[in-house]
Amino acid sequence: MSEATPVAVSILDREFLIACTPDERPGLIAAAAYLDGKMREVRGNTRVPGIDRIAVMAGLNIAHELMQIRQHVENDDGSLARQLQLLRGKLDSALATHVK
Repeated sequence: MSEATPVAVSILDREFLIACTPDERPGLIAAAAYLDGKMREVRGNTRVPGIDRIAVMAGLNIAHELMQIRQHVENDDGSLARQLQLLRGKLDSALATHVK
């Protein structure tokens, strides 16, 4: 198992050292860049005072995006399951007719 080492990430021009393994590093850097972008977007689009409020608003926006994606995936999974069930029924019917 790889040992965690500190990685410097910058969010709203503030540097944070976060310990992670070498395998986690690319994901951490990408997540920090995404969060930085969302926080800059909130700061630019609203007059929310204070970094803590900007962070909360960005967090809420990200959580909302995640919930929408999960709902979309669940809907797609349900649709796929129904389609597979229909195909299975057709195959069963075709095989039953062919076997007789």
